[in-house]
Amino acid sequence: MLLLSEDQTRNALPYPDLIDALAEMFRSGCTMPTRHHHDFKIPGEPDGTMLLMPAWVPGGYAGVKVVNVVPGNSERNLPAVHGQYLLSDARTGEMLAMIDGGELTARRTAAASALAARYLARSDARHLLVLGTGRLAPNLIAAHMAIRSIEEVTIWGRSQEKTAQFARDLDGQLPIRIQAASSLRDALGLADIVSAATLSTEPLIKGDLLKPGAHVDLVGAFKPTMRESDDDLIERAEIYVDTRDGCLSEGGDIVQPLKSGLITPGDIKADLYELCRGEHPGRQSDATITMFKSVGAALEDLAGATLAYQNIEH
Repeated sequence: MLLLSEDQTRNALPYPDLIDALAEMFRSGCTMPTRHHHDFKIPGEPDGTMLLMPAWVPGGYAGVKVVNVVPGNSERNLPAVHGQYLLSDARTGEMLAMIDGGELTARRTAAASALAARYLARSDARHLLVLGTGRLAPNLIAAHMAIRSIEEVTIWGRSQEKTAQFARDLDGQLPIRIQAASSLRDALGLADIVSAATLSTEPLIKGDLLKPGAHVDLVGAFKPTMRESDDDLIERAEIYVDTRDGCLSEGGDIVQPLKSGLITPGDIKADLYELCRGEHPGRQSDATITMFKSVGAALEDLAGATLAYQNIEH
């Protein structure tokens, strides 16, 4: 059985190939049972969450990811997400590979956002605003750069000092302008794409501040009690999701407006299945504000794990 380290997993999943692999899996589909989602108590800090995410293509590959999400790890200088992915042969049951789950999760999450932006962001989008300075932030930048000609990236985080250092570090790695936001309010009004990857419980993205044609990508706030967008954004935007089942029951950016009656399930324009299968055209006007909410799906992990295994093997 192959054991893929974090570096090996990263190198086996280049973003252009990974985005295409996700698109193909959303087109063809797979068997994806409901994920197990269990909170566990951690004395003196927010609860952790254990996720078990199985999926398989009959006669192809099967896999399961085990992930622990611990928000309190930010105080320990540890990643909030730890996990591993076990890939098997779905015909023989043979265990094929153990793949670094943290790197797989970060890359497939960012790739799903880029896949959605392929259909939803304006073709001339050049300025990306990223909210959050965790592991997902550089992945989101790289993934969006794979599908749009991004020329400028602005980063906002709760700690100005940490955000400034984060921006300086990235500025030396990427051939584009990267800066820390001095004002989130001002940054929201300038961005073509806003990508948020936080654990916020209060809305950060104010819909009335966004310029016409902006695309908003909501990656964090994976529990019903968390939220990154406000009601103004929900009312202004065309709403898209990665999967309807997941977003209708998990992410607070959709669950809370549903509960308050601000929207109904019918207000969701399309999910990634429908976009990738050509059942919905995505953005149809340069002036429209689009919003994409993702909570993750085992299908995405299986697509990524399969690609990584095949790239290592061949």
